[in-house]
Order: sequence, then C-alpha cells, then structure tokens
Amino acid sequence: MAEQQATSAALADSLKEFLQAFKDREGNYRYFDRINNMMASGALSLVVDYIDFDSYNPSLAKQITYKPDAMLEAFNEAALAILREIHPDYEQEIHEKIKVRIGNYTVQKGLRDINADLIDKLVGVSGMVVRSSEVKPLAKKVAYKCTNCNAPTEATLKGLVLKKPGKCSACGEKELEMDPENSIFIDFQMVRLQELPEDLPAGQLPHYVEVTVMGDLVDQCRPGDRIMLTGIIRIEQEQLAPQAKTSLFRLRMEGNNIEYLGGRAGNKDTRTVERIAISTEDERQIRAIGAKPDAYEKLVASFAPHIYGQEAIKEAILLLIIGSVTKKLEDGSTRRGDINVLLVGDPGTAKSEMLKFAAKIAPRGLYTSGRGSTAAGLTAAVIRDKSGIMMLEAGAVVLGDQGLVCIDEFDKIKPEDRSALHEVMEQQTCSVAKGGIVATLNARTSILSAANPMYGKYDPYKNITENVNLPVPLLTRFDLIFIVRDIPEKDKDNLIASHILEIHKDAEHAAKPAIDIDLFSKYLSFAKGIEPALTTEATDIIRSYYMDMRKAESEGMITVTPRQLEGLVRLATARARLLLKDKVDSDDAKRAIYLVDQMLRTAGVDVNTGKMDLGTLYGKPQSEVSKQKLFMEVFNGISGPDNNEVEDKNLVAELVKTGRFTDEEARTQISKFNREGRIYERRPGFWAKA
Repeated sequence: MAEQQATSAALADSLKEFLQAFKDREGNYRYFDRINNMMASGALSLVVDYIDFDSYNPSLAKQITYKPDAMLEAFNEAALAILREIHPDYEQEIHEKIKVRIGNYTVQKGLRDINADLIDKLVGVSGMVVRSSEVKPLAKKVAYKCTNCNAPTEATLKGLVLKKPGKCSACGEKELEMDPENSIFIDFQMVRLQELPEDLPAGQLPHYVEVTVMGDLVDQCRPGDRIMLTGIIRIEQEQLAPQAKTSLFRLRMEGNNIEYLGGRAGNKDTRTVERIAISTEDERQIRAIGAKPDAYEKLVASFAPHIYGQEAIKEAILLLIIGSVTKKLEDGSTRRGDINVLLVGDPGTAKSEMLKFAAKIAPRGLYTSGRGSTAAGLTAAVIRDKSGIMMLEAGAVVLGDQGLVCIDEFDKIKPEDRSALHEVMEQQTCSVAKGGIVATLNARTSILSAANPMYGKYDPYKNITENVNLPVPLLTRFDLIFIVRDIPEKDKDNLIASHILEIHKDAEHAAKPAIDIDLFSKYLSFAKGIEPALTTEATDIIRSYYMDMRKAESEGMITVTPRQLEGLVRLATARARLLLKDKVDSDDAKRAIYLVDQMLRTAGVDVNTGKMDLGTLYGKPQSEVSKQKLFMEVFNGISGPDNNEVEDKNLVAELVKTGRFTDEEARTQISKFNREGRIYERRPGFWAKA
C-alpha cells in the first residue's frame, strides 16, 4: 500500500513539473497561466492538450491511454498542488471538484470499434448527440450521523450503488440519518452518442454508446450537436429482472472532455460544415471551376448525371443545398436562409433518385421516407428512460441542423405528424412540451420533399391542391414546387431509353459527371461559407418583377405574396454563392425569376382559365372565387331583400345569362353551395339562403 502511494506521489510530482515547466511556441507557461487564472474565472477544470503532453513526456503520455484512472487522479493532485501554492483558499473550495481534462486526444476509435478490449482505457470517439437527460445530483461522499451520539459514519460507494452503514461505529445504534452538509454531490447527466449518419454503412443499425458526464461537462452538449468525446470505457451489469443479476454486461463511457466538431452547433453564428476537410490544393481546384464561363452548366450537369434531363429541378436542388445567408436582425428576429423545394409527380420520374443523390453529396444530409415517420421521429420527443430519468431525444430535422433533410413520400405522412413541420419550415426551430420539459431546439434545415399525386397520376385538368393531398399552409412554405409529368414524346423517350440502356451497358463511362463527385461535394461545402451582398441592380429587377406580378390580371387576382419575394432573394443569393461570387448581380436575379416562372407555368396555372394564378397554391384560384361571388350576387338579386325562395330553373337561366356559366356548371354550383350549407331546398325545386 505504502509502495503504491509512493509511486502515485512520484507520478504527481512529474506531472506537476510538466504543468509548471511546459512552454508553448511563444514562450508562455501555458498550463501554469491557466491554473493561475482558474480562481478569476471560477473554473473547476483544466484542459491539457494531449499533443503538448506527448511532446514533453512521451512515456507518460502512453500511460494515460492504458492507466487513465491513476494518471487522471495524479493530474488532479498535481493541479491542486500548484493551486495550493498560488491560491490556497480557492484550492480548499474546489478540492473535491477539480478535474483535469484531456483535449486534442489522438487515440481515436469509431463507435463500431468500442468493445471489451477497451474496458478501463481512455479513448476518443466522434458522434452525434441524440439524447440528453435531465441533470441530477450524484453523491461522491455520503455522510451519516448517529441519532444517539451524533458520531459521523461514512457510507460506502461502489459505482452508482450506495451502501448505507448498518450501525454507528461509536455506540452501535442502528438509527442513522443522512448528513447532507458533510456529504459531497456533483451534477450528473446521461447522454447518448450515436454514429454520424454519413459514417453509417448501408443497411446497418447505427451504433450508439451511453455516456455519463459530470461536473462542468453537464449541459455542454444538446441533441443534434456533433461532438468529439474523450472518455474512459466502463462496464456495468445488465439486470434482466429486479432481483436477478446476469453474467451479461454492457459498456458505457465516462466522459472526460467534450470538443465540438468544426464549431459548436449551438452557436447561431457558425454555419460550419465539419464532415469535409478542404486542403489548399482543393481550394485551388474549386476556385478554378468557379472562374470558368460555363461553371454553372457544369455544376448542374454534375448533379445526378445518371438521370436524364430535368435541368430546372437539378438546378433548384443545387441552390437548396447551398442555401442563402441567414440574416439576424437588430430586434433579435431572423430571416430564414434555407430554401425548401417540393417535387410532385408521376411514379417513375426519378424523384426519389434525386433526393437520395442530394442527401449523398450535401455537406450534411439525411434521407427519410414518409411512410414510417412520426412527428416525434421527424422533430423531437421526450421519453422516459428505463432508469426513470426523462430524456430529450432529437429527430431527423434536429439532427440535420444546418444541413439538408430529404423526405420522400411526403404525402404518406399522417396529417397530425406532418403539422409538426410547419414550425420547422418557417421558424427553423422545433418545440417540445411534455412531461414538464419545455424545450426549443434548433432545426435550421432545408427540406427537399417528394410527393405522389392523389390518384397515382397527375391530372392536368385539376389544380395542384386537388392533385396533392397536402394542406395549403404547408404548400405555401415551399419556395419552389415542381410538377414532374410523364408525357409520352417520341424523341424525348428515345433519348431517355438510350441513356438508361447506355448506363446498363457501360456503367463506368455512361454517367460520368463533369466534376468528380468528391470534389463536387467539397465545392458545395466551400460555397456554403460565402456571404454575397445584394446589389442595387439585383434588387431593382426583383422589385419590378414582384410589382408586375402583384398587378397582373384584373379582378383582384392574388398572384404573389411577400413570402415569394423573400424566396426570390434566397434563390438569387444561393446562385451567387454557388458561383463563388461576393455580390448578387442581375444575372442571379434573372435566374431566380426564371425558376419561379418555371414553377408558376406548371403548378401556378389555373386550369379553368389557363392563366397564371398563385391562388391555385393557396386553395382557391381567382376564377373560382369570382364565380362564387357572381353566383351569390345573382341569387341575392332574385331572392330580393325579403329573402324569398328562388326557383331552380329561374336561377339556372339567370346564371347562364351572365355568360360565365354553362347550364351544367350552373347546376354543379347550386349543388356545391347546397353541400357547403350556404343555400338549402325549402321545397322541391325551390332554394333559399341558409
């Protein structure tokens, strides 16, 4: 025992020497200064850079991997010894709470590599936080006092199991009560770390590990954060029944340090993309691509080259991946920079293929299908863990924060689950209130959705709201809606057939992208970091288009709303970003207008009049609204101020006279108003206002 204490004292001395003597490149005593500043900042922990330690004492640095408990204990002693010399009062205060944390740790493992060989070793793993529990106090030392003679007795602690002493050591009294004043508690939280979606092999369940974090690491990470966690692998026994202990164990990690991958996700200002590292050589190639005159065509051609045609949709998806700049206003509100796109179309028009490709090349992308998705799976949920602790669990849009979420089969999601996306698509947050936990999580994602028409194929004689089973408020939140129709055309069909057969014949060369896929992904990642400013020419073009659309067509027709105006600005900015420009010029504005025009030509045309009308997206086209208005005017004219009953054939004749109704349309309108309860049949063939 004495020998063990001597070695741990010697170890603490050599670590104290490192903390006092280590100098950085500028010649500053890095760790001595940090310890000196602990009192001023009220810090309870000291982060030691593993690379510094390894360069100073390589043999001791190896020990930290294999004997982390002894090493970290000695590190705590060494830090306390230095603190005792500088600030003895503060040392007394934090004596039991101080923690030395290891940063920049180089022994990295994947979550799949964590196994029984690593028990009681220090490892670093990267992953995504998918759950975090409430914070609870954990006992480090529990004191009991005797009710008879007040003598103190300490309880024994083993892991998370507390054993109360049976009797008083002084007088043998069995009645003992807890003494909180002389006990020591620290904050404790449980977090679940899961593999990053992009590291997940196809067809495998994502691996996860439960992590316990204590002290000042508590509440450091939220669901959706991507972190690099350094910790010691521990083992605990599984309990199948309340009394039965089994020979089965499970691994968990005891967190030592948390570092954020490429900037903190919780920090609103960093729009960072961690998955892709860009070297200077990559940057040179990226700038060379952006400087070419045909850069835009090349980029669009590189997106899903295995799909023939559909250039407008490919271009829209590229702009969606890049997104616009999120603006924070002085009053604290934000202007959404993410673009949302909906594809509606016939089966077999490669909608899902485009979604899968987008999720693959986006710097951070998730793909999910609507059939099995619930509101909790898409947004966030509060669940009760088997230990009884409440946990906050993140869903797809929170995990895809600052990235792209592709939702296929969008129309198959249950209506009550789909309504959870309203807040995500406009406010970019996701709120949960359940079990006493009220939380708002960041969900700054672009949403790319695909939906099938209600009756299998798109009916060109019906407006979009009658074709798609989606509520109007959700449709208006999409910046662009594309209708993909499968219309037989001899020449086009021949080209598509040749393209598909060519891919089957020679898979390697047929669908070769203009820009290599890895470089393309890096290009998109690089472009996301550019913040172009709007120029006067661009704003003038967008303004004049908006004003033209507002006054287009008489009869008070709704065409565009301010929501579309913001959409135009987002699209123009995204195009400037894609071409690595620092200003949004007139070309970008014209291209944004072209894309919105493409949408209006397909989704925004009122099938009754053949004219463009955004009212079709908002439930009722203007032609229908004006017909209903005219019907009521004719009806009121015949019934007069006394609300007399109106004869059927008389009403039909008057409606036909206006020139806006045929005989059949007039009868359809009468039965429609009757269905809606606005008129009723007082006696056969006679109508009155309800």
